[in-house]
Amino acid sequence: MASTPGLLGRFAAAFRRRGAPSSAPSSDTGSTGGAVLEYSPCLDGDPDPGEVVWTWVPYEEDPSQGKDRPVAIIGRRGHLLVGVPLTSKDHSGEHGDRWQVAVGSGPWDRSGRPSFAKIDRVLDVVPEQVRREGAVLPKATYDAIVAGVARAHRAAGR
Repeated sequence: MASTPGLLGRFAAAFRRRGAPSSAPSSDTGSTGGAVLEYSPCLDGDPDPGEVVWTWVPYEEDPSQGKDRPVAIIGRRGHLLVGVPLTSKDHSGEHGDRWQVAVGSGPWDRSGRPSFAKIDRVLDVVPEQVRREGAVLPKATYDAIVAGVARAHRAAGR
């Protein structure tokens, strides 16, 4: 387990599983650290880093609305989990791989579509608000997501 102070301490959005959060999610926690990145999946019913889980994620354009989405959990910050949302939309033609990492397909998508981690959007996840575990990420995929998050945040000057 390696701590990466400052890397994920910013640009986190709090969210809840059902309905909109009681207050608008914060895009800047003001924290300079506190996230511990670790690969410790265990399909035991509790969400863990290295797993894809389903939980409510607010829309970027309107945080008062959102929907259940798959999220790749990459670490912990206190009692919260730290993750990045997955999408089935490939935006590599628009931005190259600057803002996403190819994850591949898995049981989190019923249609078997390839997924991409949105590495420019880091979320704080309340463990009790996770609807279900979706799958364990291969360690190499987890490592690629973490490296992508670091790269995206360096590029954005965070």
